[in-house]
Amino acid sequence: MRLPHVMTNARHRLADAVRYGLAVLVAGTLAAGVSACTADDDPGPAPGPGSCPGPLGAALEAWGRAGFSGAVAVSTAGRFDCLAGYGSANDTTGARNTADTVYSIGSVTKMFTAASILKLADERKLSLDDRIGTLVPAVTGPVSGATVRHLLLHTSGIGGSVGPDDRPLSRDEAIAAINKLALAFAPGTDDAYSNAGYTLLAIVVEAVSGQSYRDYTVSTTLALPGGRVGGFWDGLPAAAGPRALGYLDDGKPGPTGERPGPHWAVDGNGSLAMTPREVATWTRALITGGLLSPESTRSVAAGAYDVGEGRSHTVGGMVAFDAAVYGKPFVGIAGGGGDVGHNVAAVWIPGRDQVVVVASNRPLLTAEKLLSATISALVTGAALPTPSAPAGNADLGRAVGTYRLDSGGTLQVSAPDNRLTVTPGGVDAVGALFPPGRRFSVDGFRAHEGRVQALLAGQSKEGREERAALERQYGKISDVSLAGTVVADSEMRTYVTVAFGARTVLGWYALNDHGNIEAAELPTTPPALVLVPVGGDRYRPDDPTGTGPDVTIGFGTDQLSITTPAGQLIARRTG
Repeated sequence: MRLPHVMTNARHRLADAVRYGLAVLVAGTLAAGVSACTADDDPGPAPGPGSCPGPLGAALEAWGRAGFSGAVAVSTAGRFDCLAGYGSANDTTGARNTADTVYSIGSVTKMFTAASILKLADERKLSLDDRIGTLVPAVTGPVSGATVRHLLLHTSGIGGSVGPDDRPLSRDEAIAAINKLALAFAPGTDDAYSNAGYTLLAIVVEAVSGQSYRDYTVSTTLALPGGRVGGFWDGLPAAAGPRALGYLDDGKPGPTGERPGPHWAVDGNGSLAMTPREVATWTRALITGGLLSPESTRSVAAGAYDVGEGRSHTVGGMVAFDAAVYGKPFVGIAGGGGDVGHNVAAVWIPGRDQVVVVASNRPLLTAEKLLSATISALVTGAALPTPSAPAGNADLGRAVGTYRLDSGGTLQVSAPDNRLTVTPGGVDAVGALFPPGRRFSVDGFRAHEGRVQALLAGQSKEGREERAALERQYGKISDVSLAGTVVADSEMRTYVTVAFGARTVLGWYALNDHGNIEAAELPTTPPALVLVPVGGDRYRPDDPTGTGPDVTIGFGTDQLSITTPAGQLIARRTG
């Protein structure tokens, strides 16, 4: 379970993945696939689930067979070219995913909260340069001097969240938690992704609109000429329609939207739910002037705070990529629905008047993983890649056992459910199985580990609160030791073993560059790789997208080899 105290919004962190390429991937999908996936001359939407003709549809069908479970909606000039569902929405009932299945949209909620703020600015009920302490006098903590604009752009100086997603939290409790948050930097001088900042924006909506945050969102922000779209995942007013059940890393289903309120831990930053069709329809209305004044509409997709590498935050809660990055400008946002098990992304391509929305409800092939696998072909316009199939059956029994590296770490090889799995023991073994790749580096791993150690040593206010929360649950901390760092869901996660006297508990932390907790899980299970045979006695991670660790495992007589771009390591069987 997620940490039941300080910071627990691990899946909300996926929204920040847009900053590292998720939006690009969806943009590429449109550029490379939609031209061959358009509908006929019928001006209406494509009929029903599975309607995604052409090369894009064929490629998505292949990814569906490889494990992608979710739905896709693509529109051009307001007409749907592709509305398709893949896989099971609910294993118990047998319901299938469609573009009209409801998903928790997680941090995509921030785009809607930003629209509410901009609407109130259009009505002259607030200014983006108003200070938060002026609009909400109860906010007296360090963030009170930040402006509405700072919160929209994640530049207020506060990071993290106000509480666990799954625990009731009142508005007053949320404000009290916000007042305790220290600033990592002076407002406007840096950026740090912040769920708490968007919780505070929801409180601003309530303070200046004269309505509750939820009533205002439903009556104003979600209202389109054709009727209301969406609603809330937990609590009322609820999103209408059949819901996809999310499945978590351990295979168990996530919550179905029945958690008791109040829901201020997620309101404003991750509480909305709707169908991919609805997200696409609303996104186009937002960016083409159907919801806001011309001035606010222009600002929604315009970069307002440069975060480097051709990316900028927008006051619309999204990330803008300039044309220098991949040849065409676009904006996007992505998010996961907390511990619900959903992953959703939405992107707008201004040059084509195109919107794409991808939603998933299983961890093997999330929306982010699927799109990551296809980036090169999608951006260049080459044929869309499809997943390669495993080489076939292999004798798993001969590989099962315990192996030890010369450096002392162990690798436990098992075959639960006839799936070969390697679980590392020790920092060296974790590093061997999960080497850094892509935009991550060994130096980045070490820096992240240093921040985690500093946090759990209580060297910051947040760290002292985290230690206190852990000690309330488990007893006095007697030791904290590193257990390795991996990359998962586009974030670094450093595993630690925390000793409470004779008891030890394994957990992991994902921190931002300022040392704030962005995601955490304690207790947790050790990281592990599930393998598939690729020929002979060689195995690769069971990752059809090819975006996981770049390792090949080989089994010989009483030994195991791990081959990476950096070289090869040998572990010898000990049992």
